[in-house]
Amino acid sequence: MSSMDMPADAPRPAARTAPAVIPAAPRLTWLTLALMTTASVASLRAAPTMAVYGLACVFLYLVPAIVFLLPTALVSAELASGWNGGVYRWVSEGLSKPLGFLAVWCQFAMTIFYYPSLLAFVASTLAYVIDPALASSGLYTAIVIMVLYWTGVWVSSRGTKALAGLSSWGLVIGTLVPGTILVVLGMVFLAQGNPSAAPMTASHLLPQWAGLASLVLIVNNFLSYSGMEMNAVHVSSLKNPAKEYPKSMFLAMGLVLMIFILPALAISWVVPANQTSLTAGVMQAFDAFFSYFDIGWMTPIAAVMLISASLAGMLTWLAGPSKGLLEISRSEGYLPPFLQQLNRFGVQQNILVTQGVVTTVIALAYAFIPNVSNVYWIFSTITTQVYLIVYLLMFVAAMRLRKNQPDHPRGYRVPALNVMCVVGLLASAAAMIIGFVPPSQFGGGSVLVYVVIIGSGLGILGLLIPWAFLKFRKPSWQTEAAREEEAGA
Repeated sequence: MSSMDMPADAPRPAARTAPAVIPAAPRLTWLTLALMTTASVASLRAAPTMAVYGLACVFLYLVPAIVFLLPTALVSAELASGWNGGVYRWVSEGLSKPLGFLAVWCQFAMTIFYYPSLLAFVASTLAYVIDPALASSGLYTAIVIMVLYWTGVWVSSRGTKALAGLSSWGLVIGTLVPGTILVVLGMVFLAQGNPSAAPMTASHLLPQWAGLASLVLIVNNFLSYSGMEMNAVHVSSLKNPAKEYPKSMFLAMGLVLMIFILPALAISWVVPANQTSLTAGVMQAFDAFFSYFDIGWMTPIAAVMLISASLAGMLTWLAGPSKGLLEISRSEGYLPPFLQQLNRFGVQQNILVTQGVVTTVIALAYAFIPNVSNVYWIFSTITTQVYLIVYLLMFVAAMRLRKNQPDHPRGYRVPALNVMCVVGLLASAAAMIIGFVPPSQFGGGSVLVYVVIIGSGLGILGLLIPWAFLKFRKPSWQTEAAREEEAGA
């Protein structure tokens, strides 16, 4: 998820989306917007998953940037400049209200698997402060996930406003500084004549073809780039959106690619692919570089920096997606009253606690499945699959809105919108299909078991549960205020 950390891997609440066109809105420069976008998307957490491909990670990051990141950024800019209310409003207007609920549900539901994978990264990183051997312990990982998540729920349920600014310094402390250190140490390491653990020749620019499994890791990059649609709400704050927004997005894309690619390469220079942990790969590289340069005392410091940024992101956005789901559900009656209840701080505590119970069950998988990296990858893939539903709906809705409401005021219009939407749609569908293929790292594992796990996660979380809410909802689930407003209209 990109940078939660919450990557903008991290969905913000749809209900908080800024209104469409507000003349008095404070102006943003295209450069400021580019940096804001970079801060919300870029992260080091996904670097190990691409480091195993060595130089080919450049190709594996660049392709989804062109066919997914760019269409998402531009299409969502047109939608955000014409309709407030986020993805729920876009899909509801373009398709239907039930599909709008499905979209906002998937934005929330992806966090159910996102937080365990994020906290597994935190657990592996924390191990380098305590005992590096713990990084491969499933029981240790499960305990850390449960303790940190429930602590986060308690903090978020208190409605602590001080958490709102944590993500801003998270980019610097947890991404830019350690990322720069990692790359600089790697370049010095190579400059001193040390061989790279991964071949750096032109013949390795493309991943070796060994069937679909050799390209599966590209799917994870779609989630790394997700969240661009949230930054599109700022398009109306630009002086000249038609010219400045594309320029801002191209710069952001370049910066994001640098932050994703260079640390991944640095890891591949010092950690062999067959030894790279998908959760602890960043710390493996730091540990190796610090040991080589005789500054091993910096390993715990680097770990604390990465941990602090990840936890800041988690705390900052823990209540966000569920808040958006709550507000829409209260107005439309999508969730039962129990899940709509607020505590004395005005926080949707019942949703957070229910989500926490499911997260705890998921965390236990780390304790019972021997390979932590495999569990991490499975959860990351399910997260991506669920979130891709949002984008499939968004691209279709954008084409329908351009066709059915061509004269609706928009602050920004995408050139060749249908082409952009079709490219994004096909890329998202292809990513969803490829996500059912086990990556090459799984070796002799059962393909059927993998497909069943991913399919079950996608089917139950992304489709069955929202269908059940829609199927069995009752008029009484809608708040009285919402019913009176609807009746008055």
